[in-house]
Amino acid sequence: MVQEAQKRLQGVAQKTGLSFANSVSKIADCQVYLKMENLQRTGSFKLRGAYNKVASLTPEEREKGVIAASAGNHAQGVALAASAYGCQSTICMPKHAPLSKVAATRGYGANVVLHGDFFDEAAAKAVELTKEHGYTFVHPFNDPEVIAGQGTIALEIIEQLPDVDAIVAPIGGGGLISGLAVAAKSVNPKIKVIGVQTENMPSMKESVEQGKIITYNGKATLADGIAVKTPGDLTFDICRRYLDDIVTVDENEISQAILWLLERCKTVAEGAGAVPTAALMNGKISGLHNKKVAALVSGGNIDVNNMQRVINQGLIKSRRKIFFQTIIPDVPGEMVKLLTIIANANANVLSIVHERSQHGVDMGQTAVSLELETANEKHVEQLMSTLKDHHYYVTMK
Repeated sequence: MVQEAQKRLQGVAQKTGLSFANSVSKIADCQVYLKMENLQRTGSFKLRGAYNKVASLTPEEREKGVIAASAGNHAQGVALAASAYGCQSTICMPKHAPLSKVAATRGYGANVVLHGDFFDEAAAKAVELTKEHGYTFVHPFNDPEVIAGQGTIALEIIEQLPDVDAIVAPIGGGGLISGLAVAAKSVNPKIKVIGVQTENMPSMKESVEQGKIITYNGKATLADGIAVKTPGDLTFDICRRYLDDIVTVDENEISQAILWLLERCKTVAEGAGAVPTAALMNGKISGLHNKKVAALVSGGNIDVNNMQRVINQGLIKSRRKIFFQTIIPDVPGEMVKLLTIIANANANVLSIVHERSQHGVDMGQTAVSLELETANEKHVEQLMSTLKDHHYYVTMK
């Protein structure tokens, strides 16, 4: 099925690059190659599975119009495929889907219905509309043709890096990782396939560990593209049989990875697209020392309205921005003395809040809260030690 999907996708899906990431490799202690699906048409790997599914439909099925549920990337793939085949598409998306993904989906010709807070609620709405209007449903992950389309990525990786030892990819509902695992292990059973989920929504990890499909009522996440509460039955069976491991990363680690990919690897990744890099950079995957690892950057459709928040969290995680409070005597010259120490330590002041009336501050003293730009964790440690040597009591925020 994967080879057939590859033929269908010729001239449609781009063969994306596999780029060696020296900076990530040094931190991860293995040879990391980034599979740039963020540079795929529609900005995500999802085009592969969506197009393969729409292409496999009968003319009668397409005539009914297609419908899908998506956090954004599958939506764009289905909309593009439907337009290519001249059929109408309706996409149900969560109410809080990134505006950029909503706009792009409409731009490909789809009718967008916003419903629910998570993918699962949008999916329920899509099922409701399917029954009401007789649409043809294109599932984002729990479908053999979709899974086969995603599996074409593994064939490309093996062609580009024949001696690849492991493939690391995100998991939401499991369509991508299922396709990768089946395709990769059919060529070389020794290739390890590792999935990464966010700690806020580890539905597949919990399901595999419990040996049954569970619905995980998690929290919102930067990795909105993999915020799926309930895995599919097809993908669950494949993951349980073929995956070597499933690990999780937290929101700060995702932010740090997005920032690292942007700043050091010169590539834009959305939250879901950054989780493999986050797992590798934070030592979440064992047994990869000196191995050749392909890490998917699965999508680049990040909401620019959230970029500042993401960058800020990444800076805080990497200790390049810190917040702290201290108390100084409320007399002339003391603020200058504190700022001089900070300046001599080569830290840059971004903001200062000066409060005389703060609760718990004695008469004759004043509380000072500072936001600083710093180099790294070692730099912060040195600065804190210097302030302590000058008798400042510092509380980090």
